[in-house]
Amino acid sequence: MSEQHDAQMGGVSPGNAHAELATDASNVTTSTKYEERASKRLKVNDSIPFQSAPGEDLHDAPAPKENEQSTNGDKENEVPRPKPDPKTEYVDGRSKGVAPIKKEYLVDMSTQKDASNDAVNDDDAAEARGTAEGNAENGDRKPGKGKKEKKKKGQNTERDFGKFDDAFRLCNSRAFYPEFSPRECKFGDRCRLCHDIRKYLEEGRRGDVETFEGKCPVFEAHGHCPSGWKCRFVKSHMEEIEHEDGRKELVLISTSANSGENGEPKDEGSEEQRPAIFNVVSMDKKIDLNRKRTDFTRSDQYITWLNNEAKLSEEFMNRRKNQSTEGIEDLRARFVDPPFKPSEKRRLYFGQETPTLAPLTTQGNLPFRRLCVELGAQLTYSEMALSSVPIFDDYDHSKDIKFGAQISGNNHWVVTKAADVLNRYCPHLRLIDLNCGCPIDMVFKSGGGSALLENSGKLERMIRGMNAVSGEVPITAKIRTGIRNSRPTATQLIGKLAFGAREHRERLGAPGCAALTLHGRSREQRYTKKADWGYISECAALIKTYNKQKDTLTDTIAEPDASSLPNAKDGRMYFLGNGDCYSHTEYYEHIEKARVDTVMIGRGALIKPWLFEEIEKGQYLDKSSSERLRYIEKFVRYGLDAWGSDELGIGFTRRFLLEWLSFTHRYVPI
Repeated sequence: MSEQHDAQMGGVSPGNAHAELATDASNVTTSTKYEERASKRLKVNDSIPFQSAPGEDLHDAPAPKENEQSTNGDKENEVPRPKPDPKTEYVDGRSKGVAPIKKEYLVDMSTQKDASNDAVNDDDAAEARGTAEGNAENGDRKPGKGKKEKKKKGQNTERDFGKFDDAFRLCNSRAFYPEFSPRECKFGDRCRLCHDIRKYLEEGRRGDVETFEGKCPVFEAHGHCPSGWKCRFVKSHMEEIEHEDGRKELVLISTSANSGENGEPKDEGSEEQRPAIFNVVSMDKKIDLNRKRTDFTRSDQYITWLNNEAKLSEEFMNRRKNQSTEGIEDLRARFVDPPFKPSEKRRLYFGQETPTLAPLTTQGNLPFRRLCVELGAQLTYSEMALSSVPIFDDYDHSKDIKFGAQISGNNHWVVTKAADVLNRYCPHLRLIDLNCGCPIDMVFKSGGGSALLENSGKLERMIRGMNAVSGEVPITAKIRTGIRNSRPTATQLIGKLAFGAREHRERLGAPGCAALTLHGRSREQRYTKKADWGYISECAALIKTYNKQKDTLTDTIAEPDASSLPNAKDGRMYFLGNGDCYSHTEYYEHIEKARVDTVMIGRGALIKPWLFEEIEKGQYLDKSSSERLRYIEKFVRYGLDAWGSDELGIGFTRRFLLEWLSFTHRYVPI
């Protein structure tokens, strides 16, 4: 019988109860397996006392409740109270990780709208919805309709973020210039946009925003507002001047050296350029990339060699066991050296004093990165970008101290060309990181992200290709423990990233991975359950061993070529741990016990971005509500600076602010 029955049998011990039942009831067996099966089938109501078989006087009386004691005071007959599980509950009964809420603030969900009828907001749920419906919304025929609907374009076809735009748009030929500017629209009469500034200000947009006392934060910071007449704070940087002939003209105000007398841009094509922005790619180059007119001769040479190398490697691994020695030597002779060697890389450094902000999808936007850098983050990453659409325009990352771009891809030629583009057009990058741990179904099913964890050959080719064309920019990778909880694969993958496959080590050397980040969860776990820092510690010890053994695994006669080493002359691979770091004590504990070089912080920084400040000072900092509100104000100012103070910019800022607030509300003051 189940333990629950035993507890209700008048305080009798489980062993005695089993013995008596076996004696009195012939149809009851003492088999443990039978009891387990029976307990699963039975549904016991705790509120109804257990009824024994006739003649069993011992069990005629109702069982005492768990919180009641025996009437005779005998401690042996007391029913023991269940002890709280230390892994799931506190001593006082509260679950770990759950902050209790006062009853008056709880919402009765029974009166709320059924959440299942609401729009799907989860990334994976949105993707699954599109697949389950047979991609009906993406251009497939619907029942009863003869025409195919227009297919949605872009990457987020199954996600709805709302719409924010002006009632009618102002043409860019007028958006940054005085009212009486002689500048003409290059589209002439064909242009369908508005060219009347006064009409646009009165009817085409919503009224000015009164936040920040109605003053444009971008104009206050830089003396110029790139949003021009579209700015929702335009009254703070515009004026009406009267000419000698009595005409009144609306003009923009600017104190920037890059602006003309009446606020118009001095240089052609610089109208929307944001102040203090580096890595800016001209529109002509973007169009060339989009239309596949960019010259990738250097990348194509290396990709051709990688393709041939992959074919020969597969043929060599699948060779017949009885193949002659001459045949094997002929096969080996077909292997050729790469068309060119990688450039010597800039040296990276990771240590206890360099806490790192993780490349957060959606949340790792520019305003949040700026805020974290201001609070002590020593390295930030861009949000993960698919290699077919690399990110270009961005904030001056030299102010971020160290900034890296993270990309994802499912083939070596894709990421090789992406690394080539980033090296050519984004000279201020500190590193390029390859995401090999993204658990999202859309990325995984395409063969990218965490799907690479079980395809080490493809991953090695991707790292080699990126390393060959990235110039001085180092290449790093971010992985998970594995795809499944029961089968971690990171330990096998680390050796190939450090030295390459055994068949390539002597001839090609290391792939060139300068640093490796391990997220202590599997793809199956996603972001649930705790990160396995014990496994991270094993991998850290493995990498330290590899760093010591690198001299014995390379040619000891000649000194290793610096171009084949991930970190200049020493060739050391750095190792970062990631997962469940919410305080400075956990940060230093992970570095000390797991022996990682530093810790990459994700959700801990989203909940309290001043975690980097706590790490620097080595103490808890309980920020007041006023201080936390000031961080939100800074985020808004940085958002308007990054995305613009027009209708679109305010909409983007609001959207990402709400995304961030979904994490900040979890902070519990000390």
